[in-house]
Amino acid sequence: MKQIWVTGGGGFIGSNLVLRLQEEFPEASLTVLDDFRSGSFLNLEGYLGDFVAADISRLDWEAEFRGKRPDAMFHLASITDTTLQDQKIQTHDNVEGFRRLLEYLRPEKTPIVYATSAATYGIRAGVNRVGDPLAPANSYAFSKVQLENLARKVLEEEPSWKIAGLRYFNVYGPREGHKGVPASMAWHLAGQMLAGKRPKIFKSGEQKRDFVYVKDIVAFTIAAMKSGKSGVWNAGSGQPRSFNEMVEGLNGVLGTKLKPQYFECPYPFYQPHTEADMSATKRDLGIQPKYSLEQGLKDYFESGWLTRGRVAKKKKK
Repeated sequence: MKQIWVTGGGGFIGSNLVLRLQEEFPEASLTVLDDFRSGSFLNLEGYLGDFVAADISRLDWEAEFRGKRPDAMFHLASITDTTLQDQKIQTHDNVEGFRRLLEYLRPEKTPIVYATSAATYGIRAGVNRVGDPLAPANSYAFSKVQLENLARKVLEEEPSWKIAGLRYFNVYGPREGHKGVPASMAWHLAGQMLAGKRPKIFKSGEQKRDFVYVKDIVAFTIAAMKSGKSGVWNAGSGQPRSFNEMVEGLNGVLGTKLKPQYFECPYPFYQPHTEADMSATKRDLGIQPKYSLEQGLKDYFESGWLTRGRVAKKKKK
């Protein structure tokens, strides 16, 4: 992989991927494409490659690159705010960005790994398996279903093309703070706790999520490219953990002893349990998660990104 392009490389997962690629493939020429709507230049501190500031859903690829194409494409660009109410913007930008990308890369069938989402499964509880019926509950999830549909259609037309999709679950880790509201539970609860406040979670805290550390997500994404396979796979920890366990884990790394402050869930339909079935990922991509929740939170804290820009409240003597 001499030429590697990453869309959305200034975002949370994208920047972690870019910096890992830079480390693993030091001789490769890297190009990031991002318009910073869902990212931040601060995430790319230490990045040595090229940068194209562009909205890929409106980019004239031919005019920009004049027929030049990479050896590998990682497509992570997306409007990631699941609460965005403008369905047209959400679907247009996410879907058309991928469509234009596919059409530009079609002549040389550049291998692609793209980010889809566990949100495609909908709000039903339990273990999520690839092959389960998809039931998107918001326009973000709907747009991700359309990405999978586009990839499937292209593969029917071009069966030799290698296009892999990864359904990312509840990702947390360094370089997510710029996201604000869409940032992970780990980020938000840590902020409350560093301010000396009891972390607020829904009563009674036994709801479970498949929290997956970003370093595992990056490893899955690179493994999908190396596999040379086409399809869709889950990208999670495979180990659902409760909100109470998240608070306990944060107390452990922050050195606090704050008990949760429970409040009633305001949503009439709330997903009580998410869990990625990782069997196909392990079988087909030859990889499995390395970080437990406790290990991930420890690494997150030691990276400095969990407390970056925050000042811990001084304890009374």
